[in-house]
Formats: sequence, structure tokens, C-alpha cells
Amino acid sequence: MSVTKLLIHAPTVDALKRAQNNARNLLKLESNAQVEIVVNGPAAALAVTLTDADILARLVLCRNSLQAQSLTAQPDVKLVAAAVQYLAHQQADGWSYIRA
Repeated sequence: MSVTKLLIHAPTVDALKRAQNNARNLLKLESNAQVEIVVNGPAAALAVTLTDADILARLVLCRNSLQAQSLTAQPDVKLVAAAVQYLAHQQADGWSYIRA
């Protein structure tokens, strides 16, 4: 069976909370799954406060959203220019998408 590659889009605070649970639940079933939580919009304010190392390793933060809200990402968190572009490119590369 192929490795699951999943993008979980979290544009709101509630969506980011759900996305973290979604990621953890999938990884319990498929420990080798590739899971990224793509954060933009209002969820960015919560994302920059997260401290869970496993979640931080999976975060992909939208630079546009961070700049619009004058936020700074934690060190070593993946940043992309625009979440919408990143989501489109990853899906074109075979990643599945869900919105939390």
C-alpha cells in the first residue's frame, strides 16, 4: 500500500484545533503517513503559539497571513509564500486535501 500524503487545511482557529486532532488520529493508524497542516488566515495567530514538537514539524504557515497580522513563526516551522499556491502545487503532486 502506498504512503498516505495528506494536506489538512486550517484557515480558522477552530479548524486548526480539529486539524491537530485529525493529524494525530491518522498517525495512530498510519505511523508512516506524511501529514502537513497548512495554516492561513485567522488560524495563524494560534499557530504561532503552538509548542507541540510533532505538530510544529507538520505545520506549513502562510507568509502572507503572518505578515498581514504582524506575526512571527517559531524557528524551523515551514513557511510558504501563499497557502493557496502551496495547496494547489501539493495536490498536483499527488497529495490529498481535506479542510479541517
